[in-house]
Amino acid sequence: MRTGTLGPDERAEALAAMAERELDILVVGGGVVGAGTALDSVTRGLSTGLVEARDWASGTSSRSSKLIHGGLRYLEMLDFALVREALKERGLLLGRLAPHLVKPVPFLYPLQHPVWERFYAGAGVALYDGMAMARGHGRGLPAHRHLSRGRALRVAPCLRKDALVGALQYYDAEMDDARYVLTLVRTAAAYGAKVANGARVTGFVREGERVVGALVTDVENGGEYEIRAKQVVNATGVWTDDTQAMVGERGQFHVRASKGVHLVVPKDRINSSTGLILRTEKSVLFVIPWGRHWIVGTTDTEWDLDKAHPAASSADIDYVLEHVNNVLSVPLSRDDVEGVYAGLRPLLAGESDATSKLSREHTVAHPVPGLVVVAGGKYTTYRIMAKDAVDEAVRGLNQRVADCVTEEVPLLGAEGYQALWNARARTAARTGLHVVRIEHLLNRYGTLTEEVLRLIAEDPSLGEPLRYADDYLRAEIVYAATHESAHHLDDILTRRTRLSIETFDRGTRSARECAELVAPVLGWDQERIDNEVAHYEMRVEAERESQRQPDDLTADAARLGAPDIVQG
Repeated sequence: MRTGTLGPDERAEALAAMAERELDILVVGGGVVGAGTALDSVTRGLSTGLVEARDWASGTSSRSSKLIHGGLRYLEMLDFALVREALKERGLLLGRLAPHLVKPVPFLYPLQHPVWERFYAGAGVALYDGMAMARGHGRGLPAHRHLSRGRALRVAPCLRKDALVGALQYYDAEMDDARYVLTLVRTAAAYGAKVANGARVTGFVREGERVVGALVTDVENGGEYEIRAKQVVNATGVWTDDTQAMVGERGQFHVRASKGVHLVVPKDRINSSTGLILRTEKSVLFVIPWGRHWIVGTTDTEWDLDKAHPAASSADIDYVLEHVNNVLSVPLSRDDVEGVYAGLRPLLAGESDATSKLSREHTVAHPVPGLVVVAGGKYTTYRIMAKDAVDEAVRGLNQRVADCVTEEVPLLGAEGYQALWNARARTAARTGLHVVRIEHLLNRYGTLTEEVLRLIAEDPSLGEPLRYADDYLRAEIVYAATHESAHHLDDILTRRTRLSIETFDRGTRSARECAELVAPVLGWDQERIDNEVAHYEMRVEAERESQRQPDDLTADAARLGAPDIVQG
């Protein structure tokens, strides 16, 4: 097994290797489903390629609620199969596959009716816990508990006294979604998959009716590649219909995009030791602990504008603030908002006009020979989606192929994580870093932390925090370029770190320092550094302007004021 290092050289080698000989499976789309499909395929012994037009997780998979959950609200819809499946996946991720990335998180559900609601909601949460425990997938998470109003207010003093008569507390899990996808990609590469971001599919290669590969443009360095494969998997999420159009085939289903907007506020703005889950007239609203911050969201509205950069409007922000302020004793204002992000859920259309009612189930289809499509689903069940996609692709291969093994394949950084966590004080003493820094690194990289620490050993200045964002060490910025296939400043500030949503300046004050740190790795001269910084600042200003607009149409127009950067 290789190290899974993804630097500039590895990307160039991967593109050349994919074009050199026919693959068994080529996966298009570098979100959580595409990355999971590549890992599933390569761990069955299949030669595998993965291409992504922009950056890993740059679409939906970096803009989620950051939750790994069974879908408590799907119990209300009596979708027991989806909940059972998601609870199993939650247990696997917490316990075996990614304990360094997926962490338990408590939620408080305020009750507003003393008898019937406690019985109704309590029965639902008890069933939720029971379904998890019945198959051993609830281990490591405390059971739910009923709280009086007094006890609930001690756990969450932020709540208005008249906003609840009591509460329920239960546990789910959370992760950094972009980091999770990156780790999936690196794990697939470690097992031998060839992977490249900044590699855009512009068409499919056909022989008669059959799809036999894809035409790929190297967005970063120029050049066209014809990558041949026995089976191609379309895992492009909200772009599914656009990708299918390249073969003149929409397929048996249609994917609609639903926009979800989240706000990020500092930890001290909400006085609580637990997350919150609040019912709204349309769906639910989460207040999620996120390091030194809270994530508050989400909305659920149809979106048919630019898919690459969904924009949050002023109306979206007002909606979230209004609903969370219904229960807070000290309301949040616009001035409390550090970051805003909008993501698009890929929903299978055809069931209801209301996006909150559209299916979170997934579908796999084989619309033309050689091309498999997987769409829908939810982040938590990505591994099942990937398995089903590869199972379908395997039917088109004239060879015996092993069954899915990803249930037994920990992600990079997971093996030995607990032992390294237990030794974190010794690691701190050895490196001279504070133990809190070591904990931060372990919860982002797991046992790959040693690779980051080696950079610091070679250059002790990298052990210092960023000047204007001291949650992150300078070494993490360099590591993003040397090991994590970051090609642009935007990749680093938005997905390798989350400075774009975790600081009031949206990462702009750290932009130049970060650009100068990665310049030697990526071969940037002063002109390129200036260009990357200027582009990032334009992007932030375009987002801020979009968030001042009254509706989707004007917000979308404002956000498109900052075009994507490409390497010239």
